[in-house]
Amino acid sequence: MITITAVLRAKPGQADSLHDALCAVAESVAKHEPDTVGFYISRDLADPEIFTTYERFTTEAAKDAHNGSAAVADFFAMADVLIEGPVILQTCREISCKPLDNM
Repeated sequence: MITITAVLRAKPGQADSLHDALCAVAESVAKHEPDTVGFYISRDLADPEIFTTYERFTTEAAKDAHNGSAAVADFFAMADVLIEGPVILQTCREISCKPLDNM
């Protein structure tokens, strides 16, 4: 499994718009990307302008298809308005996963 973790900070006053834009990507992933097996969005409890995504892909090709999708292109077309500073990205190979059924 290939994973990407991204940490993004919203520009002042743009946190709700960033939230909506990330959710639009998640909706597109659910509809059009069967080989993206997880697309999670989190919002920091202490600083609600910070968002983290965690994305899981079956293969490198699935990751590349996601990164080349129209939804991702649309998201990054809005990035200058929504995001402050650099996006911190980590692309990794998953080592372990234990789904928790009681959440």
